[in-house]
Amino acid sequence: MSEDFYEVLGVSRDASEDEIKDAYRKKAQEYHPDVSDDPNAEEKFKKIQKAKEVLTDEEKRQMYDQVGHERFEQAEKHGGVGGGGAGGAGGSGPFGGAGGGGPFGGGGGGGMGDIFDQFFGGGRSSSGPQQGQDLKTSVTVDLEEAYSGVEKELTVRRPETCPDCNGRGHPPDSDSRTCPQCNGQGQQTTVQQTPMGRVQQTQTCRRCEGDGTLYDETCSTCRGDGTVRNQATLTVEVPAGIQDGQTLRMNGEGAPGDRGARNGDLLIEVSVRDHPDFDRDGADLHYHLPISFPQAVFGDTAEVETFDGTVEFDVPAGTQSGEVFRLSGKGMPRLRRRGEGDLYVEVQVVTPDELTDEQRDALKQFAEAGGEEVSVDEGFFEKLKNSL
Repeated sequence: MSEDFYEVLGVSRDASEDEIKDAYRKKAQEYHPDVSDDPNAEEKFKKIQKAKEVLTDEEKRQMYDQVGHERFEQAEKHGGVGGGGAGGAGGSGPFGGAGGGGPFGGGGGGGMGDIFDQFFGGGRSSSGPQQGQDLKTSVTVDLEEAYSGVEKELTVRRPETCPDCNGRGHPPDSDSRTCPQCNGQGQQTTVQQTPMGRVQQTQTCRRCEGDGTLYDETCSTCRGDGTVRNQATLTVEVPAGIQDGQTLRMNGEGAPGDRGARNGDLLIEVSVRDHPDFDRDGADLHYHLPISFPQAVFGDTAEVETFDGTVEFDVPAGTQSGEVFRLSGKGMPRLRRRGEGDLYVEVQVVTPDELTDEQRDALKQFAEAGGEEVSVDEGFFEKLKNSL
C-alpha cells in the first residue's frame, strides 16, 4: 500500500471530505484486523486511519498538499504537527509547535504552522483578543416534534467568565509591571532558517500571553485562567421540519472570548427518533395501510391518522395489494421553506385468518362464479417488477 495518503485511500487529490470519509469506511472494512486475512492488515489499517485523520482536517490537509508526504512526516516526527516537540511548548494551529531539532523545529522558534502563516497569511500569532471556542452538544426529538417544532431545555457544562475578576485572571487592584520578555508589546519577532529559506515570524509572547503586562497576583477563584466551569440551562428552539443529523447554532452560548472578545457559539446536533408508523424520506412520509379484501374489490374511503389530524382518500374498486397513493402536501414541513412534502400510502390487502360459515359460503360462491383462472391486465407484471 502506497505511503501517499490520497493513494492509501484511493481518492483523487481534489476529493471532497465526504468522498474521503466514504473511501475510509470501505478501506477500513477491508483491512480491519478483526476481519481481514491480510497478514499486514494491522499496519495497513493504521495507515488508513492516519490518512483519514490528516485529509479530513482542513489545515493539516492544506499543509500536506503544500509540503508533500515526506516533509509532512518529518514535521510530525520532530513535533511540528499537532503540538510541541521536545524542544519547547506547542504553538498554535495543527502544525504549531516549537519542536526540538529537525527541519521543521528549532529551539525557541515556531513549528510548521508558523511557516505556513508566513507564506499564506494565517495570522495565528496576533496578540489581540481571541473569540471564544464553539462548544457542541446534542438533543433528541420525536418525529411529531420535528413536524410541529418544539422548544427543548438543554443542560450544558461550559466555561464562563470568572465573576470575581471579570475574566482578567487577576484581582483588579493587583500590582502590575511591563513584561520584560516582549517590552510590553505582547509579541515577539524571531528569525529562523528553514528548508524554505530564512523566515521571520511574529508570535504571541508566552510569558505574558500577549497582554504585555505581568501581574503580581492571580485570581484565587479561576487561578488566573479568567474562566470557571458552570452548568447552564438553555432553551433551544427546534424548528419544524428539522431532519436527523442537522445542527442548530446558538450564537454567543459557547466559551467566553479572551479579553472582551465575543463568545463562541453552541452547536447542537439534532437526532430525530424513528416513528412506529411513518418512515421519513426528507420532507416525504411513507405509511403502510392494511385494507380488507372487500375494500379492495368494491372500493372504499380510507383514513390515515397524521400529525395534523385525520386524512381521508378514496380507494378505488379493484385496488391491488402494494399500490401506493400520493397525498400531496401531507408530509413534513420543509425546513425554512414554504410548503410540505407528500404522504405516500401503500395499501396492503389483508387475507383473513378465520372465516365464519357465512363468509366461507360467500367466498365459495365467488370462486365458483369466477372459476379458477386469475385475470390480470398487461400492466400488472410491470407494477410487480417495479415493486421488487
